[in-house]
This record gives sequence, structure tokens and C-alpha cells, in this order.
Amino acid sequence: MAVMNVAASNETPVKLEGKFLAIVVCWILGFGSLVAWNSMLTIGDYYYELFPDYHPSRVLTLVYQPFAIGTIAILAYNESKIDTRKRNIAGYILFFLCTLALIVIDLATSGKGGIGIYIGICVFVAGFGVADAHVQGGMVGDLAFMKPEFMQSFFAGLGASGIVTSGLRLITKAAFDKSPHGLRKGAILFLGISTFAEFLCILLYAFVFGKLPIVKYYRTKAAKEGSKTVSSDLAAAGIQTEPNGTADIDAKVPERLSTKQLLVKNIDYALDLFLIYVLTLSIFPGFLYENTGHHQLGSWYPLVLIAMYNAWDLISRYIPLIGFLKIESRKWLMIATLARFLFVPAFYFTAKYGDQGWMIMLISLLGLTNGYLTVCVMTVAPKGCTGPEANALGNILVMFLLGGIFAGVALDWLWIIGNGEF
Repeated sequence: MAVMNVAASNETPVKLEGKFLAIVVCWILGFGSLVAWNSMLTIGDYYYELFPDYHPSRVLTLVYQPFAIGTIAILAYNESKIDTRKRNIAGYILFFLCTLALIVIDLATSGKGGIGIYIGICVFVAGFGVADAHVQGGMVGDLAFMKPEFMQSFFAGLGASGIVTSGLRLITKAAFDKSPHGLRKGAILFLGISTFAEFLCILLYAFVFGKLPIVKYYRTKAAKEGSKTVSSDLAAAGIQTEPNGTADIDAKVPERLSTKQLLVKNIDYALDLFLIYVLTLSIFPGFLYENTGHHQLGSWYPLVLIAMYNAWDLISRYIPLIGFLKIESRKWLMIATLARFLFVPAFYFTAKYGDQGWMIMLISLLGLTNGYLTVCVMTVAPKGCTGPEANALGNILVMFLLGGIFAGVALDWLWIIGNGEF
């Protein structure tokens, strides 16, 4: 492979080739970073059948999150020393192995319940948490110094994993509902699709994404600004860097803000993400499975609610591509984030007194605001940062996002306590 001259790429190319393909690959990589977990949430009714006394949708989420937040905290603190290529590939490989292991454990036990099997499932779900921290922090940090469309596409892929799994779940429920072991057949199908998606992500990241001209350009630019995290990706694309990890250029490497300075400067964006996901995960998905009562849709009801949430969450992630509909003001992003807390009393009273139509409308609005605000914050925050700063900020933002998910999952248990189930 010909070695690209880093010094020669100091000027912005007239046309950055590979933009569309990069957007498509980012979408698939985003899809793969959450499809395994969304499959676990979507087959929740199967696990409720196997483990009716263990609150699986809540417990598995609570197992997943400490490993995700603990791992991202360590990775965010050391992000400038961590090789992004090894980090992302390791994350997708771990996703692949854990989804494959869940299929194996189900086949080996013939779909039987029991505390031992439940603990085994919890171990692999913890692996999902570690993999999520590697991939989401690594990818967001990497994409933060590239085009905003790449970040938007990655988060659209994240959202798409939800609607794809929900849609397939509705199809498999209709197909297998009356057949013996119907839930189990659907669950294995989901985990099989997830395993294939993770394998595809390993191949795309390792052999396609880094070789696109537009991606090479932005990584080269980041290397010139002092980034050491991109050296392996550049080497794999045939671009040599200096031994210290920076590109060979005459210009002085700009001094980057420390991680603490970046956090202080962008604390409002970090809090936005934390609060967005505290609210969302305090309602979704546990509340939908256990606190919405009985309605005409019967066992279809929580599946329809989850599908509606995921559909609007995905649609809303494309709204910021329309310039005049995108919130870029820091003040208005915070106001919109805080306003979402009105959903708490709205869901409480709707579950108690409303019918299923009102609940479907509410859950759609929850998904709409979740996806929209996430993309707005993630694409606006890195503006004006150098490559190394954008990478560090991306990791910080993902840490607060996962922290919000963890806090939301913990608060989700208050719905059970409020119902007097403890």
C-alpha cells in the first residue's frame, strides 16, 4: 500500500472523497454498538417467562450499567494514552463473544430457568457494559473531530437498533405466538441477528472505515494537532506518523486543554446528557413492562409502547439535519432538557387514570425528545475543539450519558416501591 505523505495533506482537499460511505459505515457502527443490548431489552418478555420473580428487565439493566460507567470512567481519564483502533475493535469483539455466549447458554440449557442460568446471563450482560464503554466512548471521541454528519449518523444507527429489534419482535410474536416455545425461538433469532451485526462491525471498522479518504484526512489533521490516539488507525491506512504519535509537520502543535478544563468549559453539555438519560431510563423500559396496567392490547401492549418509543427516537435523530430545526443555543438546550421532567407526573397519572392511547402518545414524545436532544448536544459540543480536545470531550460526554442511564435505571425502581411491591 502506498504511504500517504502526511505533510502534503496540510491543506484541506478540494473534495473529501468517501463522505457518503463514511456516513453509512458510521450508521452501521452505531447500530452494532447498541443492537445487542436492545435485543436483550426486546426479548424481555422471554426472560420474564423464564425468571418471573427476578425483575429481569430492571435487574439486567442494573447489572449492565455499573460495568459500563466504571469502564468509561477509566477510559475517559486515560483517553489520550489509549489506542482508539484497539479500543474499538476490542469492544466490538467483546459484543460479538457475549451475544454468541447467550445463544450457547440458551441452547445448552434447552431454555430452562433457574438462578444459576440467570447469574450466567448477568455475567454476559456485564460484558455488554464493558464493550459499550469501549465502543461508544471510542467512536464518539473519534467522530467528534470529524464532520458532524458522522456523529449524527452514528447516533441514528444507535436509534435504529431499537426500532429494528422492536419491529422484528412484533413480527416474531405474531409468527411464534401460538407455536411451542415461541418466545424462545424469537429470542434466539434476535441474538443471532445481533451476533452477525457485531461481526460485521468488526470487519467494517478494521478494514473499511479508516481507509476512506475523508476519514484519513480528519485523522491526519488530528495527528497534526497532537493526537496520539489515531496513530494505529493511520498506520493501518498506510499513513506514517512520527514516533511521538504526531504527524511530521513544521507547525507548532497547539496546546490542548486538560480533561478537567474541558469538563468545566462544557459542564452544561455534560449535564444535558446526564439529565436526558436520567429521565428516559427512569421510565423506559422497566415502567412499560410492570407499571402500565392491563389494556385491550394485552401482552402486545408493552411491545407496542417500546416500538413507538424506538420509532420516534430514530425519526428525531434526523431532525437536527434540518438546520432551522436544530437547537444550538446552550441555554435552550438546557431549558428543553429540564422541561422533559414534566414527563414524570404525566406518566404517573396516565398509568393511573388514562387509557392506552394517551400512554402511546406520551411514550412517542419521550422518544422524540430523547433522540433529538442527544444529537443536538453531541454535534454542537465539539465545535471549536482541536482533534485531541474533541476526542477527550467525546469521552467525557459519553461518561455523563452512561452515568445518566445508570442513575435513571436506579430511579426506575422507585415505581416498584411506589406500587408497594417491596
